[in-house]
Amino acid sequence: MTPIYETELTGAGMWSKVVGRGKQLRFTDLEGGANVSLQLYNALERSERYNMPDTLKGQQVFYLTEGVCLHSDMGRILASVTQDSVGWHDTVCGVSDETDVFQKHGEKSYQEAKNDWHRNGRDCFLIELAKWGLGEESLLPNVNLFSKVIPDAEGNLSYISKASPAGSSVTLRLEMDCLVVLNTCEHPLNPAVSYQERPVKLEVFAGEADGVPADDPCRISHPENGRAFINTEDYHKLRF
Repeated sequence: MTPIYETELTGAGMWSKVVGRGKQLRFTDLEGGANVSLQLYNALERSERYNMPDTLKGQQVFYLTEGVCLHSDMGRILASVTQDSVGWHDTVCGVSDETDVFQKHGEKSYQEAKNDWHRNGRDCFLIELAKWGLGEESLLPNVNLFSKVIPDAEGNLSYISKASPAGSSVTLRLEMDCLVVLNTCEHPLNPAVSYQERPVKLEVFAGEADGVPADDPCRISHPENGRAFINTEDYHKLRF
């Protein structure tokens, strides 16, 4: 299948576009060890956003993988994970901020380093959100694709290095028209001493915009997904 859009996201890069319902976004970790921090919003009503608590409790999961859906705060499905070679994508750790990066790597400003300066995930999100008239009030718990974080018996979280080898990929099918906002800054728990910049290929594929069949694997993976798909379909029927 030939993509209708393709770009390479450089290390510590950022990107945002409106992507239509039914299209598929495939992310490929080109060198291994990448991180893609992702946020989703209803493109037409941006007060509706990805909701981490509903996504996790509704499907009784802690991480994303194939068959899992990303729920909105309105009881609808924003996207489904239709393919995944990694098996674990972090949902709870958020993104780095300026203080995190400074404490870990020291100061490296744009004036000194130009495009090799130490960006952080929070500022990258805010830059992209501003392009769409959104600000700090629109920041929310995000997904970190390609990053694996596991808890111990006391609930302490540990970052698992090399969880995503070179060539790993994950595909999201959009179930609504979405504003997709992302950056490729390093994961906030990545213990690497040097600042991690890993490129990611992003491809967008055409798809069906008429919803998914009753036996779709993501739809039937959990009862809550089935109910949320019905809500999503009703939304589109009544809106258009």
